Amino acid sequence: MTKFLHLMIRVQALDRSIAFYQDAFGMRESHRLDFDTFTLVYLRDPQSGAEIELTLNKGTATPYTHGTGYGHVAFAVDDLAAFRDRLISQGMQPGELKSLTHDGAVAARFFFITDPDGYKIEVLSREGHYV
Repeated sequence: MTKFLHLMIRVQALDRSIAFYQDAFGMRESHRLDFDTFTLVYLRDPQSGAEIELTLNKGTATPYTHGTGYGHVAFAVDDLAAFRDRLISQGMQPGELKSLTHDGAVAARFFFITDPDGYKIEVLSREGHYV
């Protein structure tokens, strides 16, 4: 069973983007992770619980084009390894299992897979922020 989680987009100004999604769609900040080279801000739709992940890549001054602005769509699964194995058994080619740490703790366990049109899809373990 899968659960749609978030759509990631790269932004140039977090405050401007947060204000837009709050004002236009009533989304609210639910989670923030600040790293040395990038910041992730999750804005949640209060009705569905779906989120938009705003990514600010620090030090990037050139505006993103539409083609580089898209990041990925994400889904959460109960058993990450079993789900990945199922994709492999269906002849698909998911990436390697990875984890992301923040302040010494695992923030996410995930892998990516690319759809037939080249769009990246992140599959995350349903735990922590991604329940």
